[in-house]
Amino acid sequence: MSEEDLELERLKAKRLAEMQKNISIKRDVESIPESTNESISETPRDLLIKILGFRGMEVLENAESQFPNETKMIVEKLSELIKSGEINVNEENIDGGKLLALFRSVGLNIRMATKINVEQDGKFVSLSDKFSNRSSDNGDEE
Repeated sequence: MSEEDLELERLKAKRLAEMQKNISIKRDVESIPESTNESISETPRDLLIKILGFRGMEVLENAESQFPNETKMIVEKLSELIKSGEINVNEENIDGGKLLALFRSVGLNIRMATKINVEQDGKFVSLSDKFSNRSSDNGDEE
């Protein structure tokens, strides 16, 4: 076997171990008596969405589209922390910046759309629109 094949096998084994660990955690959560669960029909994602603050939903949706499996695991862990009371729903909101920092701290570089607005004639316009207007204006003058 080549070195690349060995590395691929190691990555597969690591991923399999992670999946087995997640399955065992899921079984443990399911084995908790129904009376201790606050809301049976509520998904971990729904629970997290309730405490998301400014731009939190945008970050979550980008993470789900770019890293669906990893995001699902992180959402499940966050919901466990909410259920256990380690994240206080009444006092803490997770805004987009905090959520993005969390994803990046675990190695997921979530790409976000960036838009810079500038004021022009009393209105906010995107920087790209301002440059495109200026370049078209310059072309007319020549």
